[in-house]
Order: sequence, then structure tokens, then C-alpha cells
Amino acid sequence: SSDINAEYGDGQTQVDHPIDEGRAHWAHPIDLHYAIKGIQGWPKLSLQVYSEDIYGRTQLVGYGFVHLPTSPGFHQIECPTWQLAGTAMDQVQSYFVGSGPQLVNDDVIASGSDRYRLQTIA
Repeated sequence: SSDINAEYGDGQTQVDHPIDEGRAHWAHPIDLHYAIKGIQGWPKLSLQVYSEDIYGRTQLVGYGFVHLPTSPGFHQIECPTWQLAGTAMDQVQSYFVGSGPQLVNDDVIASGSDRYRLQTIA
């Protein structure tokens, strides 16, 4: 198995100010070199997407993950994202205060068995 976080830790990315359809485009190249013995435990890219309001406050707006390509070369990857649905009260709080429900354990993002028990919004 391969655990990139164990060696390099968590990362960060750029801030995008989307003007087209509200879509943010993450366009940073990733240069990875890894060797594993089998496809089981293949590395995944786990994402947490934040938004920034006009006051500079950030809030978590989505989670996502993708399996890294199995072949070398240039790849364009789309990562579907989701957020926790929360209760009606959570949604009202999120609308007025700007904070919504968040995962306690980030490992759930790329773990299929635990993630499927969550109520989410695509």
C-alpha cells in the first residue's frame, strides 16, 4: 500500500475566483512517482473544497476524491464533489452564518463503506 500523506502531510492549493457558471477550475500540475505491488490500495487524491465570501471568511462546501490514473502521462481528471446534507436547522444555520456540517474524520472521504452511510448533497 502507498501512503503519500505519511511522508509529505496534507497539502493546499490556489484560490480560484470563478466567473463562468460558478465553476472553480483547479489547474495545478501534480508530479507523482510511486511504485506499488498491486492495484489493491491504489493511491487516491482526496479533496476538500472551500469557498470564500466577500468578508474573507472561508467555509467548507464540498468533499471529493478520485483514483489516480494507472498509466503515466498527461491526464485530465474530473472529481465529483458532495457535501453533508445535515438537518433543516443545519441548512438554516449554513445560510445565515456560513457554516455547515463537517466530517469529524476526513478518512471517510475516500472510504466507500463508511461514506455510503452519510446523507449527502451532490
